Amino acid sequence: MMRAYELMVIIDGDVEDPKAQSWMKFITDEITKVEGSIHGKPDWWGKRPFAYLINKKEAGYYLVVECLANGGALDELERQLRLADDIVRHKLIRLPDAEAERRGMVVSAA
Repeated sequence: MMRAYELMVIIDGDVEDPKAQSWMKFITDEITKVEGSIHGKPDWWGKRPFAYLINKKEAGYYLVVECLANGGALDELERQLRLADDIVRHKLIRLPDAEAERRGMVVSAA
């Protein structure tokens, strides 16, 4: 059963902009590799300052991706994000069905 997810990733602000944007391609490729689909266009916020230091860093690149995938299919992507040195933080949440419908992400209620 396809489930709706929202993934937010914060990339280290010390990396160059093209390398940071290459993470967007990596993440979308990993989602499609597990037969998931990207809903809309990935939301690239660019480089933003943190409210407080995170791992002694002052800023990072923000990326938000909405996607549909089978349950458990994104486990490997999460593992790779957890191990990557360039990733400061990431958060993957499963959207409730009502919120997914509100956002226009088709989720079968079968």
